Amino acid sequence: MNPNDLLDSTAEVLSQSEVERLLSQVQAEETSAVVVGHSGRSSRIKTEDIQPCDFRQPAFLTASELRRIRLRHEDFIRALSARLAVFLRLEVGIQMAKLHTVLYQKFTETLQNPTFLTLFKAEPLRGICLLDMPPRLGLTMVDRLLGGPAHSVNANRDLSEIEIALHDQIARVILGEWCGLWQKMIDLRPTIVGHENNGRFLQTAPHDTVMLCVAMEVRLGDCLETMQVAFPYFTVESLIRQLSQASQTEKSSPSNEPTRPVWNSSLDDVKTRVTAEWQGLTLTAGQLGQLRPGDVIPLNLESMTNVQVQIARLPKFRGRLGTCGNHWAVELLDSVKKEL
Repeated sequence: MNPNDLLDSTAEVLSQSEVERLLSQVQAEETSAVVVGHSGRSSRIKTEDIQPCDFRQPAFLTASELRRIRLRHEDFIRALSARLAVFLRLEVGIQMAKLHTVLYQKFTETLQNPTFLTLFKAEPLRGICLLDMPPRLGLTMVDRLLGGPAHSVNANRDLSEIEIALHDQIARVILGEWCGLWQKMIDLRPTIVGHENNGRFLQTAPHDTVMLCVAMEVRLGDCLETMQVAFPYFTVESLIRQLSQASQTEKSSPSNEPTRPVWNSSLDDVKTRVTAEWQGLTLTAGQLGQLRPGDVIPLNLESMTNVQVQIARLPKFRGRLGTCGNHWAVELLDSVKKEL
């Protein structure tokens, strides 16, 4: 054996401290990553602080956006519960089960088979949305429309043409309430474009489309089922953006300033009676009965600055008596506070 080879192999042997230092370096590299900032400077941060981002799915909703959407749809659920109760003439209990985003392919895979899907559009928004209602719940509602007692109908079958027509009436009520949710932002018109009973046959959007899904637990009589409304993100993107802008506007405006009422211009030409009166002038019944034309009633000088201006017999201002040209006039000093 060559002595030089023996010397090299001896030099490659590491001490215990060097081995521990190498292991700590490897562990540090596994639990951290180098991040390059916008200024070009690189820094090392923990991997647990890094959030993964899939650039193929730009529809990433922040926690604040999801919270605003949830609050808006809770209002929708309360209104829908009351509307369906009137429409079906029976108490309908609805509560939100889940609000989340899911890929289109995964959403279709989780649908029941069979189910009853209503395909609809919310004009002028682009894209086709989905209303998923289990057949048991749909048939129970149809049975109620036909005068039934709202006992759950356990029929694992497709709906007939008459039942589909009646179901569309219920769907229009649901979709009308959802479109009315955004009435202050945009005028939406729901349109039913088709039906389907199996999620595997759906081709209304690409498989990697992000869907905003609202799951609602509906109780009608003894029937308890989960109904879902799903929207492609590109359909509701503009609504979410307007909702965020409205929230930022409310935050930027000072909350301590009272909101001024908006005047209705149609009332501009309405004639209203305006009177000015002195307060504090009293006469006895006998003095009042002795008054004749030409008599002079003395007034206190303080009453000249305490004229009450009434609008439609309601005191609104305190004023001071004076003249304007050849006419008597009242200068408005301050408004009269309404007594509770």
